[in-house]
Amino acid sequence: MVKELLGCCGLDCEKCDARLATLNNDDELRRKTAELWSKLNSADITPEMINCTGCRLDGVKTPFCGFICPIRKCVMGKGLATCADCTDVYECATLGTIMENNPDVMKNLTEQ
Repeated sequence: MVKELLGCCGLDCEKCDARLATLNNDDELRRKTAELWSKLNSADITPEMINCTGCRLDGVKTPFCGFICPIRKCVMGKGLATCADCTDVYECATLGTIMENNPDVMKNLTEQ
């Protein structure tokens, strides 16, 4: 069974600051997360955007997770649970970009 809080890409939503800020209604964590994500992504991310219940769960999503994420769009479009279910998982350039920043992604996908 796929871990419910595993994102489509293999990131662990359980540890995500956006999800933690949402669950705990923590405006300070929203502010810090928005600041960090703005720097990391060279984008204007506001604290109001930091609301998410998890990639694959019903509920609110950050703008990126809900509307922009190419991996989530791909997985959902193919009717899969995560990238682990895709035959191209080891050759996927988009997933490779995520793995460069978080090497635990493939481990998370393969150990589910």
